[in-house]
Amino acid sequence: MSPRRLIIPSERSQLDPFIVATGDASPRDQRDLMERPFFSLAKARRIAPILYQASDVRVEVYGFAEHGMATIWDADVLIWAASQIVSGENLGLKTSRFLRFTPYQLLTAIGRQTGARDYKLLKGALGRLQSTVICTTIRNGEHWRRRQFSWINEWEECATRDGRVEGMEFVLPDWFYRGVLDRSLVLAIDPAYFQLTGGIERWLYRVARKHAGRQPGGWLFEVAHLHEKSGSLARQTDFALDLRRIAGRQSIPGYRLRIERDGRRESLHILPTDLSTGAVDNPVDSIGTSGAATIGISGARVSGLRAQESHLTHCSETAISALNLSNSRSNFFCRPACSGDNGLDSARHSQLTAQQLSLPFGRKPGGSR
Repeated sequence: MSPRRLIIPSERSQLDPFIVATGDASPRDQRDLMERPFFSLAKARRIAPILYQASDVRVEVYGFAEHGMATIWDADVLIWAASQIVSGENLGLKTSRFLRFTPYQLLTAIGRQTGARDYKLLKGALGRLQSTVICTTIRNGEHWRRRQFSWINEWEECATRDGRVEGMEFVLPDWFYRGVLDRSLVLAIDPAYFQLTGGIERWLYRVARKHAGRQPGGWLFEVAHLHEKSGSLARQTDFALDLRRIAGRQSIPGYRLRIERDGRRESLHILPTDLSTGAVDNPVDSIGTSGAATIGISGARVSGLRAQESHLTHCSETAISALNLSNSRSNFFCRPACSGDNGLDSARHSQLTAQQLSLPFGRKPGGSR
């Protein structure tokens, strides 16, 4: 008699889906992801882990040979998901970490094309987000020391017989979902962010938005500290050269960059200019500074700024409704492999009828892949 195989039900079968009825949502990013090195900054496949330590905060990120580590371009999927959740909460909708949507909604919202190649790249991004493993001590419970999860617990696509993708759905980890529901951990970002093509450029905008914000004096970083903070595989000399080039182009939306030198010490001064994201930070008079912390990185070959080709490696503060945390088990074991405008006004809210919130494709969640 053959042994009975344990069948683990899909997590989607135990969660109510949050159906994305429109792609319109002001982009929001999660503060922890903006501040710490959670993603590869290069488009080349990365296997070397990110090992970051700063005081009592530790971040470990592992990619595997089949897919490689999730990249900062893949993180656009998470920015889109956070934006939709915040917008839904602002409208009084019941959100969930189980999202159901059409690929067209996601791709157009993050400034991508919608051809067959782009759909294929999106699926590659979802594969990397699911296979990348994160271990961190950030936002742990009172009696827990670290959390382990992947950026996406599971995902699935619905396609016609001729292969045309009609809909998608995925489940976010509890750690990320709770970090989006906490409005103090979400920031509005400039839509121009999605047009940045360099990995270091994208990372630098998120750092600027998180630290400098709207503070008149901006924020001052030592270049050596920025290199450590980024988790980049580039050598520090190449990384510093990339920063000088970015400062020369002044390509970071909403911020002006200035290289400053004090003897052999080189620093980057980030100053806000005209921000499109609205006020979220309390202004301070002095310049914020950051020194170097400890980080572990492996190798030093590719600069994230040098790969420029197209690639999807890929709050009005209303009260948050009760969490939809059915099966709120966190993904502790992983397989290898804000603020801003309301977004949609009350008139728009009244248009979100039951008919508009119908499924983008007709079937129940958790079916066979």
